[in-house]
Amino acid sequence: MTAGPLEGKVALITGAARGQGRAHAVRLASDGANIIAVDLCAQIPSVPYPLATAEDLAATAKLVEDTGGRIVARQADVRDRASLSSALQAGLDEFGRLDIVVANAGIAPMRAGADGWRDVIEVNLTGAHHTVEIAIPTLIEQGDGGAVILISSAAGLAGIGSADAGSIGYTAAKHGLVGLMRVYANLLAPHRIRVNSVHPGGVDTPMVNNEFTREWLAQISAEGAAHQDLGNALPVGMLQPDDVANAVAWLVSDQARYITGIALPVDAGFLNKV
Repeated sequence: MTAGPLEGKVALITGAARGQGRAHAVRLASDGANIIAVDLCAQIPSVPYPLATAEDLAATAKLVEDTGGRIVARQADVRDRASLSSALQAGLDEFGRLDIVVANAGIAPMRAGADGWRDVIEVNLTGAHHTVEIAIPTLIEQGDGGAVILISSAAGLAGIGSADAGSIGYTAAKHGLVGLMRVYANLLAPHRIRVNSVHPGGVDTPMVNNEFTREWLAQISAEGAAHQDLGNALPVGMLQPDDVANAVAWLVSDQARYITGIALPVDAGFLNKV
């Protein structure tokens, strides 16, 4: 059997219990990587839709194992660096190394007020910062390079959204990930660690495809917020999580070994229209 392109590598993925995070875990495992999967598996009060559960994380673990891959799955809060470090250490104890980081954890409390602003900045931006920071010492000490992906959004490259504090915070946090990506790409390049961001359009995940987010999208479309056309250029509606996972799998592979510091849209041409 031919070895996969990520054979022997280990990937840390946050927000891995479902949606895009689960797709990243399964795809990278299919390519040969061992997975350290992290998710909060608890509710955040400002988020109106149900967040992932421990059962969801267990289902991700089963799907990874079904590919023949190995996985260490832990509940941890990306807002709490100590909690996140403990989860990473459990994976390092099992696999002995780290090669890939996918900072994917995110929330979308779009119609929330001040609490939504605070929570979305802490999870989507500070959480990504924590994820990269806890991984850096191991990646540098190993001396083998590495690949870091920050999962942003089309809202990280365009000023889209509503006047709600949660929505503004979401767009601000996703823009902030581009700044994190660019500075880390420069800081880590001497160690052959590549850093890029991925910017999906609407993806069919529980974060987007729920009654609360659908109502918010309908609201801003009806109001013509900032004259926004939320449709894609290509004749598709929402993307599938696998569409984003395919791009991530390419970016972390040796096929993209000289690609660093880029913000890659995976959006069916949405950003080309705005």
